[in-house]
Amino acid sequence: VTTREIAVADLVKETGAFKAKGCRLVQIGCTGIGDAYEINYTFERNNAFETVRITVHDGDVIPSIAEHYWASFIYENEIHDLYGLTVDGMSVDFSGHLIHTATKNPFKNPPEVTKVEKEKPAPEPKGGDA
Repeated sequence: VTTREIAVADLVKETGAFKAKGCRLVQIGCTGIGDAYEINYTFERNNAFETVRITVHDGDVIPSIAEHYWASFIYENEIHDLYGLTVDGMSVDFSGHLIHTATKNPFKNPPEVTKVEKEKPAPEPKGGDA
């Protein structure tokens, strides 16, 4: 698997090149990295996988790749609903209602997890005075 970082402005052109080569869209995955988000687009042809990656921030607009891969709307709506990122031009836009969660955009700026030490159990009494 190869991964290349590309500019957001080149995303639609790059995915069009994959479509022209006969590649199928395998997945689109988003991950928070500090104050930014990495979005990986993976394609496959003849068991060879290739990934292109964009990095975006809150407020950036991500172009949909629907003109080349219509079914990308599932991934793109998921990214919108879970991370609160804007994807422009989706083939089907659920307007924030694809995934219903207790917290709006639960993966956007997730809370920091603090590890709490387990309490040590009280020592067992010794002897027969119990």
